[in-house]
Amino acid sequence: MKTMDRTAANIGLDVHRRFSKVTARNAEGKIAWRQRLEHGDRRELRKQFEDWPRGTPVILESSFGWEWLCEELEQAGLEAHLASSRKVAAWREARGMAKSNRTDADLLSELWSQADRWWKVWLPPREVRDRREWMRYRMSLVRMQTGLKNRIHAILHRHGILHDFADLFGVQGRRMLTRLTNNPKEERLGESGRATLKGYLQLLDHLRRQIASVTRTVYRQLGETPEGKRLRTLPGIGAVLAYTILAEIGAFSRFRSAKRLASYSLLAPRAWDSGEETDEPPKGRHVGHVGRRTLKWAWIEAAHGAVRRGGRFREVFDRYTDGGKRNCNRGYILVGHELCRLAYAISKKETEYRDDPPQRPGSSKKQGGSSPRRDPHGGKTTRNSRPGTGQPDSGFVAVGEPTSDL
Repeated sequence: MKTMDRTAANIGLDVHRRFSKVTARNAEGKIAWRQRLEHGDRRELRKQFEDWPRGTPVILESSFGWEWLCEELEQAGLEAHLASSRKVAAWREARGMAKSNRTDADLLSELWSQADRWWKVWLPPREVRDRREWMRYRMSLVRMQTGLKNRIHAILHRHGILHDFADLFGVQGRRMLTRLTNNPKEERLGESGRATLKGYLQLLDHLRRQIASVTRTVYRQLGETPEGKRLRTLPGIGAVLAYTILAEIGAFSRFRSAKRLASYSLLAPRAWDSGEETDEPPKGRHVGHVGRRTLKWAWIEAAHGAVRRGGRFREVFDRYTDGGKRNCNRGYILVGHELCRLAYAISKKETEYRDDPPQRPGSSKKQGGSSPRRDPHGGKTTRNSRPGTGQPDSGFVAVGEPTSDL
């Protein structure tokens, strides 16, 4: 039987649930061979990967199920690279090509010749993928817990049972629920209501134990990373939010600037305007479509805590929302954006957050670390500094009193 020549410069892998289509190209960019891989037999799949030249770049889309295939490719000595599904689809449509499995594999194999790597997305390492799995597991458990609590509230409401507890599932509230389920003479619930309520409470207790176990794992893993300790110094960010942010970001160093991180976090509002300029508010403004929605939720959740704490972030929120009277949601987005920028800064400098900015080199102690700025109207100088950085000429609040001319 004649063996097929598996020589290839790069390979495109169009991944599906049960199979994958493969297109290999030679050094001249021409198609060398095609193949269909079945996912059912993992041993046979590994043998086929071992037949490919070691070190060959393999490009696959960042669609569902890429994790296990990347692990198999790396174990076989191949280089796995992820391509943006959205960009590849737009590239195919721009070229007027019909979508098919064979076409997708051919396009993926053609991407390696693009010198600027516009298609490439970050491939998170194994530890980051494990961290994301723990985080998503905990989030799913908390979502189930919320659903069970809502069903218990619905049972009481359906049977006309009222209570005055701020937290029905606190100590006093659980005592009342236990009395309702254990009292066979309770006429308001009836037999079916008691059985349903008891079953939901048992499920709720089991979920709470599961969440507590996962939370202990989160605390242990977070304590082992200096990045997590620095994140927790930011106002409003606790252990769970810090773990979520680290799991979604992976590594701060992969972003060239804080602006890029804010855009990835869906915290950079954009407006799609065209035509004549008017004094009306911008239309179609949104916070982006491509990014991590969980990361956006984490920053905004941290913003709520930072605003409740007061201080600098409360001042920023009040200044934008007129003391919380308007645009509160945008105010929290603004505070979340600021937290995102600060998180990038403390990660880059490997330092913890401080409410009081450090003194700038060369500045006098009397000036509090800020440089004087000349007022264009009165000729006098004021000392303005950016909170938390000591940088002058800030758009935030001014500190200090006017001084005489220097």
